[in-house]
Amino acid sequence: MRRIITLLFFSSICVFGFAQTQVEMNDEAQENYIKADKELNQVYQQILKEYKDDKVFINKLKIAQRSWIKFRDADMEAMYPDEAEQGSVFPACWFMALESLTKERTEKLRIWLDGIEEGDVCAGSVKFKE
Repeated sequence: MRRIITLLFFSSICVFGFAQTQVEMNDEAQENYIKADKELNQVYQQILKEYKDDKVFINKLKIAQRSWIKFRDADMEAMYPDEAEQGSVFPACWFMALESLTKERTEKLRIWLDGIEEGDVCAGSVKFKE
C-alpha cells in the first residue's frame, strides 16, 4: 500500500505542477477527496432511493457502509500511524489515500445503480440491467 501512496504522490507532482507550494498541494488533495466523498454520498443516496422498497437490503447496506467507514478509518491509521514521520507532505498523502479508498468504494456501490446482465445467477440484491 505504501508503494501505491508513493506512486500517487509522485504522480501528483505532475498533476499539481511544480510551481505549487506544499500548502497548495495539501489543499488540492483535500479538495479532491471532498469531491470524491460527495460523489460517494450521492451514489449511496441514489441506491437508498432506488431500492427503498427492499427493506432487508437497505438495512444490510447501511450496516455494510458503516463497517466500510470503520475499515477505511482503521486502514488510514495503519497506513499513517505517526503523522510526525510524514512532515509537511502528510496532509497531501492522507487525502490522496482517502480519495483513492473513497473512489474504490464508490465504484463498488455503483453496481447497484448500473445493474448487471440478466441471467447472472449470483446477482444477489443487484437489479438486472433494463
